[in-house]
Amino acid sequence: MDRRSLIKQAGIAGILASGITPAVHAQPAVRWRMASSFPKSLDTLYGGAEVFAKSVRTMSGGKLEISTHAAGELMPALGVVDGVQQGSIEMAQTAPYYFFGKDETFTLGCAIPFGLNSRQLSAWMYEGSGLKLVREFYAKYNIYNLPGGNTGAQMGGWFRKEVKNSADFKGLKFRIAGFAGKIMERMGAVPQNIPGGEIYPALEKGTIDAAEWVGPYDDLKLGFVKIAPFYYYPGFWEGSTQLDFFINTKSWEALSAEHKAIMTAAAAQAHMDTQAKYDARNPAALKQLVATGAKLRAFPQDMMNEAFKHANAIYAETSAKNAAFKTIYDDLVKFRADQNLWFRFTEATFDRFMQAQKL
Repeated sequence: MDRRSLIKQAGIAGILASGITPAVHAQPAVRWRMASSFPKSLDTLYGGAEVFAKSVRTMSGGKLEISTHAAGELMPALGVVDGVQQGSIEMAQTAPYYFFGKDETFTLGCAIPFGLNSRQLSAWMYEGSGLKLVREFYAKYNIYNLPGGNTGAQMGGWFRKEVKNSADFKGLKFRIAGFAGKIMERMGAVPQNIPGGEIYPALEKGTIDAAEWVGPYDDLKLGFVKIAPFYYYPGFWEGSTQLDFFINTKSWEALSAEHKAIMTAAAAQAHMDTQAKYDARNPAALKQLVATGAKLRAFPQDMMNEAFKHANAIYAETSAKNAAFKTIYDDLVKFRADQNLWFRFTEATFDRFMQAQKL
């Protein structure tokens, strides 16, 4: 089988496993720009864009090249959807839930409170109806998406003061994105949707009282422990968070089948690479944070129960007024029920046993 046939027939797994650099025959060079929602300092997040671009360049023999641009270089971090939709850039790297203000449906392809863990989300996307459904929605914005990374389960964030119960959220100015902000609002907090690179100054100036980002590796880099020492878990609003590569539909359709296959394979590599880095780097970073003063705390059970109740109420209300949201959410919930039944007997039981051992 020649290399052109390999790309067309082998699929993502075959391309990544083969180690073959596919040759691109008689195709003009393609040059794209990618705007990220993340700063370069976050090498796990922004680094996913670089992994993707490098893989695309290598697999295409340099015929398809994508330059990567950190938040603020081409456009603001939260301006990338407009840029892709309007065609001013060919593609972006972002967290879709940043744009729930345009339509709540954006959150479903990224993370929702009490949603899916990272393996379950990937299973829903690739083997369930997830990708099909979110692509139908994104098409309204002239966007074609490729999953491009997952953070895994996140931490609950950094607080200046200890949270002892739900009442402590009253009046709390909390940097938090997506539907989680709506939940916190119902609990009395004042949610703030602030890009990652702007969180530390906002905490430092007192513009916000608390902030969640991702987890220990990124949080250590961002220095939150210096200002807000109470470090809470779990980030129940992000049992996993999927990043996406958003591509302008016309730009995607103009690509050859070979270039589309290359980009799909490169995105799959970035998807795996991002979470592998988080899983490998978070443990040491957490130890370092604790050594420098972080005070680990679990969210109170009553607060978790109240948040769960508010989340379900919000989903019902949103489904009643947003048909696109309801279609995708109903499918996700059905998939989640089966996944949790399976994980209950396997992953969860195994994990609980192993975490109780003194190794």
